[in-house]
Amino acid sequence: MTIEVTGPEAPLDCPLCPRLVAFRETNSRLFPSFHNAPVPSFGDLEARFLIVGLAPGLKGANQTGRPFTGDYAGDLLYATLGKFGFLEGEYGGHANDGARLQDAMITNAVRCVPPQNKPVGAEMNACRPFLTERLRALPRLSAILCLGKISHDNTLRAMGQRLSAMKFAHQAAQDFEFNGRTVRLFDSYHCSRYNTNTGRLTETMFENVFSDVRDYLADQP
Repeated sequence: MTIEVTGPEAPLDCPLCPRLVAFRETNSRLFPSFHNAPVPSFGDLEARFLIVGLAPGLKGANQTGRPFTGDYAGDLLYATLGKFGFLEGEYGGHANDGARLQDAMITNAVRCVPPQNKPVGAEMNACRPFLTERLRALPRLSAILCLGKISHDNTLRAMGQRLSAMKFAHQAAQDFEFNGRTVRLFDSYHCSRYNTNTGRLTETMFENVFSDVRDYLADQP
């Protein structure tokens, strides 16, 4: 099934991925108060900095309707955004907490929650046009942070790049030409509880990536 992609956000009743639609319908019965729909991007429409995650968490963004909101990954991400000057207000873990992003936006490579947090290739392919349009819709885009390898791979493809153009590695960075601008792609391990509990990602490691982004943006218009 195909639908015409006319903007950066998926319709709330997006029909593209049968498995994700079925999971969405199951969750609507189990958790009727949840968002249970594609989660739209959140942030500053004039942002120079875009953060790309993998997909909504079942009881995080799928519950609250805002990327990285309501789970541990969001606690770490928003705290770090605040420390580096990208957050206004207080993050409270829900969509109506009044938090606002400044010069930043958060989105996901796949907009619907997948079973076991693992989208399959066909689902990533189907959702990728929304990511491409999200990238194109930011007129001042200068820096992209990919959280994890799947985000990295999908973002490269959304930019029309081959995966061989840049290997994923924590704190890696590389410049690309996209939509008439030079955009620097940054990588970090995903800020999941699993990665922090196992020591694969520490707060210091995560903050080092944000420091690199902030230093880069300091020299951008």
